[in-house]
Amino acid sequence: MSVANGREFLSIPGPTNIPDAVVAAMQRPAIDIYSGDMLGLTHSLHEDLPKIFRTAGRAYIYAANGHGGWEAALSNVLSRGDTVLVLESGLFALGWGDMAQMMGVKVEVLKGDLRRAVNPTAVTQRLEADTSHEIKAILVVQIDTASGVVNDIHALRRAIDAARHPALLMVDAVASLGCMPFEMDGWGVDVAMAGSQKGLMTPPGLAFVAGNERAHAAHQKADLRTRYWDWTFRQGQAHYQKYGGTPPQHLLFALRKALDLLFAEGLDHAARRHALLAEATRRAVSRWGEKHALAINASEPGERANSITCVLLPERDPQPLLDYCRKACGVVLGVGIGPLSGRAFRIAHMGHANAPMVIGTLAAVEMGLAALGIPHGRGGVQEAVDYLGGEVRP
Repeated sequence: MSVANGREFLSIPGPTNIPDAVVAAMQRPAIDIYSGDMLGLTHSLHEDLPKIFRTAGRAYIYAANGHGGWEAALSNVLSRGDTVLVLESGLFALGWGDMAQMMGVKVEVLKGDLRRAVNPTAVTQRLEADTSHEIKAILVVQIDTASGVVNDIHALRRAIDAARHPALLMVDAVASLGCMPFEMDGWGVDVAMAGSQKGLMTPPGLAFVAGNERAHAAHQKADLRTRYWDWTFRQGQAHYQKYGGTPPQHLLFALRKALDLLFAEGLDHAARRHALLAEATRRAVSRWGEKHALAINASEPGERANSITCVLLPERDPQPLLDYCRKACGVVLGVGIGPLSGRAFRIAHMGHANAPMVIGTLAAVEMGLAALGIPHGRGGVQEAVDYLGGEVRP
């Protein structure tokens, strides 16, 4: 028996749910890429994207996914033979480092714990040992969607400054931008990148990179630059240069509408919404975990992401639970990836998400735990409802 008929609940950490208004914004004919509305659209997006990053620096738009954003960020500020320090807190900073290595950059990994955020003291100690300043940049993610861990970017900048080290701070904000505070200038981030398909509520296919004055100074000496990713080329007067070629029009129409929705809600309000939904999810998982069969992967409460919760099932394969939720309830959960493959599942609560969507997802998980006989504490959904009811007042 299935009760899955109806609208599917997509609860994976990207691509996330797309608002109907954003889908509708793409349902229009192509327009001239050399004049008129297209020029206005480009101007408005380049004017508003820095507001999302909270920077006075420039932001660039690429027809690419997040991995393209990684390459754009690296190629614009680094040279072959440079050394970067990758801060491990899950899977994705390591992936960014792998890309740098393939591009001819030397990569050193500051080992971390899959269940913990990066330790700022360890960063300071490593940089103090780099007396010749061989390390040119530091790569870190704000939120790692594999582990569900959030890193304190401001604390990491203070750690770099404590070592009096000139390395660029480069941050992957793919799973955090639009979901939680990101203060590029206020936190001293030199290069930040993100993608369209998570907190920015737009279909996959757009990547964004922002750079401050220090980043643009490094750009002048970088020899990894190629024409498509190159910031200097994209600063040219011709409109097509803003996109390295033909603009991805319909994705840009979608992005415009998504940014309008985000600004109408307010960035601070969006961050608060994500924090509430995340805490409701964590309270449900914590109640389920009273029987010790499952647990939140991020072991420290203050290091748990507000866009995704990674749930460990250390002694059983989570696939039957994922299959039950999909086939019986119409809820699609994220699988565990990297070292957590076959050991965890992930609940996304990012982007276009509200209380009924998250509570419905949690209810499907609790149904699955009961139906499959997985030991768990009862009342996780009620715990989430009680929390939200106490926080969200008329």
